[in-house]
Amino acid sequence: MHNDEKIRLSTLSDKLTDVVLEEADPDNWPGAGKAIDAHTQQERGDRYWFKKNAAATLTLLTKVQTLIGLQMRGGTPGGRPSDDDEAFELGQQVASAEREAEKIIARIQKGKG
Repeated sequence: MHNDEKIRLSTLSDKLTDVVLEEADPDNWPGAGKAIDAHTQQERGDRYWFKKNAAATLTLLTKVQTLIGLQMRGGTPGGRPSDDDEAFELGQQVASAEREAEKIIARIQKGKG
């Protein structure tokens, strides 16, 4: 990976972090400050999509940061680091936890949708 690509990825990561912080802030969601039972149908729907967008942006940020991490360790996105690489193992644990959290969120949303 060329140095300019590394800089571009780092800049992208910074931009995505700013967006995640903005999108994930409940004060920015429709109906902020109102009791949940006081939300209109439109506010509930918009709020749902605001949260989905924040989650998608966070996923994108995570993938960009993973790519940066691979590049810093000398790996490639298609390559697999050795099993004794602690950072790789931690990354796998985080990815597994993220998948489990997504399943739980999906179950909760189906129950309230």
